Amino acid sequence: MNILFREKEVANVHEFDVYAANGGFDALKKSLSMTPKEVIDLVKASNLRGRGGAGFPTGVKWSFIPQNEAVKYVAVNADESEPGTFKDRQIMENNPYQLLEGSLICAWAIQATAVYIYLRGEYWEVAAQLDRCIAKMQEHNLAGENILGKGWSCPIYTHLGAGAYICGEESALLNSLEGKLGQPRVRPPFPAQKGGGLYGEPTVVNNVETLANVPWIMVNGADAYKSIGTERSSGTKIFCLSGDVQRPGNYELPLGTTMRELLYTHGGGPKDGRTFKALLPSGASGPILPLSEETLDMEMTYETFASKGTVLGSASFILLDDTRDIAWAASKMIKFFKHESCGKCTPCREGTYWMDKMLDRVVSGKATSKDLDTILDVASNIQGVTLCALGDFAANPVLATIKNFRSEFEEYLDGGKVTAIHAGAAD
Repeated sequence: MNILFREKEVANVHEFDVYAANGGFDALKKSLSMTPKEVIDLVKASNLRGRGGAGFPTGVKWSFIPQNEAVKYVAVNADESEPGTFKDRQIMENNPYQLLEGSLICAWAIQATAVYIYLRGEYWEVAAQLDRCIAKMQEHNLAGENILGKGWSCPIYTHLGAGAYICGEESALLNSLEGKLGQPRVRPPFPAQKGGGLYGEPTVVNNVETLANVPWIMVNGADAYKSIGTERSSGTKIFCLSGDVQRPGNYELPLGTTMRELLYTHGGGPKDGRTFKALLPSGASGPILPLSEETLDMEMTYETFASKGTVLGSASFILLDDTRDIAWAASKMIKFFKHESCGKCTPCREGTYWMDKMLDRVVSGKATSKDLDTILDVASNIQGVTLCALGDFAANPVLATIKNFRSEFEEYLDGGKVTAIHAGAAD
């Protein structure tokens, strides 16, 4: 079932006339005939959860916005900088009007005065396409001034970032939109509150995939949406497959589908007769999950991943087969977080530097068992003490990999093993 990837069923749905002829904007028209509260209540009842990573109930997030404020905003998070994540781009390229319609429905629900779509810096072609789509909607009185003659105006703007991973965090995104340094804010106040959102006004920040679900929910109803997936994880989810898998790509499947079906039926299984060893379920940020017969048969929901000590997150699945060195993989992930740390929080800024240095020491064969304990201590002291979740994300590649694959780290201790990239390297 394709709620989001409608291009698989409707050719050229990215074109305005095709989208409109296939039910496009019916959801917006229906929403504008309802009160904002009715729209929020319907989205709440659907059990739609945020698809950007946190999985927070979407309707609940919308309900946090105070209705008595004159100026409010919707910020669409299209930064998509998590390694292995490439789902939002496919939506924006192939089904852009559904995202724009969902954004406006959200804007109506909170009575926003503008929508800002924040895209990662490399998405300049996507931003140009969205601008053309927005102009087309304005021609048909579906965006901008006095939408559909209802006396409500809401322009939509696109904004390109500069390629910083940290701007995927909602408060850093808002700072960047305002032209400030892309660094997380101290909270409270939260984005939904006066003083915490864009330009100090209450703001909803939702991911592209989240908002693209909204038109389907408005047309088909909350019960229809809840009939897809599971009771607590409703609807479909886009799973991004990359790494050691035969058929990488994006797959839209109902939540509750088994991992085995995704990886083998859709992904084609591991390459060249190899076996799957581990999964990074949310790019580099989610704790690594060892793959076994048990985990392959588990249903993919927010709850099942939490029960395994990891997170479903954005469902950017990076597969590692039995040829991959987990210690080396941990070292590569730490280098990413060290590079992307904004530097505002001391534990993250200094901790990622030292974890990188110590993991380099491990994979170059110069570490001892005491060094492993020190790495774990550094990682543990980063968790829960930073302004945003990047500190926790950076600690995950160390804590989860050593917990689940400690023997692979121990092979390196006291010169027992050296990776090819470090062999012969100077001290």
